[in-house]
Amino acid sequence: MNKRDATQSIRNWLQSERLEARDVEDQQAHLHMHVKYPPSKRGHLFNVVIPKNRDLILVYSVTRVDEGQQNKMKEYSEANPNEWKKWLHETRLDLTRADLDWVLHVGKNVDEVPGPLQAFNLSRPTWLDGLTQNEFMHTMRRVWLTKLSLIHRIKFLFGTGSGKPGPVDDWNKQKGQKSTRKSPSPSDQPREVDTDETGGFGRDFDPADWA
Repeated sequence: MNKRDATQSIRNWLQSERLEARDVEDQQAHLHMHVKYPPSKRGHLFNVVIPKNRDLILVYSVTRVDEGQQNKMKEYSEANPNEWKKWLHETRLDLTRADLDWVLHVGKNVDEVPGPLQAFNLSRPTWLDGLTQNEFMHTMRRVWLTKLSLIHRIKFLFGTGSGKPGPVDDWNKQKGQKSTRKSPSPSDQPREVDTDETGGFGRDFDPADWA
C-alpha cells in the first residue's frame, strides 16, 4: 500500500468507526490527524501520522499527569525512595511488555532519587506493507488500553489529583517554540476533535476537562 492509498483508507476507517478526526498542518508528514478515541464523551486525543520519510503509520497519544498526583509522587519518593524507583522500574517493564514504544517524562533527580512522573507518550508503528483496518484499529485499541492501565495504576497509589495539569520539565524547555497550527477539517471528515494533547487527567481521566 502506498501513502496515498493508506491516507484514504485511514480516513475511510475512521469514518466507518464514527471517530472524530481533524487534519493537522505538519510539514514533516504526508498525513497528520488528531483523532478522539475511544468514540465517547471521555475520549482522549490520539495522533495518527504518516511521516514523509518513512513507509509507516504511527499512532501515538500523550498524557500529562495531574499536579496533585505529582505532588503525591514527590511525597512518596521522599518517604520511600527505593519503592518509588521500583514503581518506575516496574512501569517501564510493563510498558515494554505491551509491545509499544514509550517515553516517560520524569522530573529531575533529587539526591539521586527520580522526580515525579510528569507525562508519558505511548506509540506504535505499522509499516504500510502490513497496514489493514484490523491492524490499524487494534493498534488504536492497544495504545488506549495500555494508557488506561497506567492511568489506573497512578490513580490507585496517588489518588485522583487536583484537576490541574502538573508541570513537565521537558516541555517547559520548549515553551518558546511555536505550537503546531491546526488546519480546518475537510468537509468530508468527521466533526472536530475537542481534546488537547497536553491535557492531564485526574478524577474523570478526561483531558478535555483541563485543556
